[in-house]
Amino acid sequence: MPRCVVWDWNGTLFDDAGLCVDIMDGMLRERGLPGLTAEQYAESFDFPVRRYYEQLGIDLEREPFERIGAEFIRLYEARRYECALRAGARELLEGLGRRGVDQVLISAYQRDSLRSLLDHFGIRHLFSTVLGASDVYAYGKIPLALEWFRNHGRRPSEIWVIGDTLHDAEMARRLGAVCWLVLAGHQSRRRLETAGVPVVEGLKQLPLWSWAVENLGA
Repeated sequence: MPRCVVWDWNGTLFDDAGLCVDIMDGMLRERGLPGLTAEQYAESFDFPVRRYYEQLGIDLEREPFERIGAEFIRLYEARRYECALRAGARELLEGLGRRGVDQVLISAYQRDSLRSLLDHFGIRHLFSTVLGASDVYAYGKIPLALEWFRNHGRRPSEIWVIGDTLHDAEMARRLGAVCWLVLAGHQSRRRLETAGVPVVEGLKQLPLWSWAVENLGA
């Protein structure tokens, strides 16, 4: 078992894929473009997010990426409290804490918004480090992860990265860490399996679950 877990937020611990689909579906229809299903979203969502917008047919020459990104975030922020933690998230975070595992949260989500959601759910104290983006445009989080790794002296063999996208798998590869991917609706199983790392249905299927929650006293 790891001494340090690097968590992703959106999708992995926070169940927000359905909200992302609903918002983008509305934005596309307002622009006269075909709507978006959950299956289409899981096959198209990507980092950097600019690439994902282009795949959906949004003309970024006509509408600047920054304007589209700001519109999405405005709609997302207005409805984010409709979403909940994923099943088992709180129990797993608390169980790992009792096991003495260092937990780090690294997200492409804007850091102030991220911290306010952690406070809303009462789980911010479970992370030794919380890193988020400085803006709302979700360019990616690998630079954040590499800077954290350089500054904290962790050995790659001690770290597990747990996420729900190919971007998380690439981050783990850059760190030299073990990676587990959890299906969350942001990317399809077909796409995730191309990363060559284990893919599980949910947090309770991670090997960490039985160790940290079911057999904590063992």
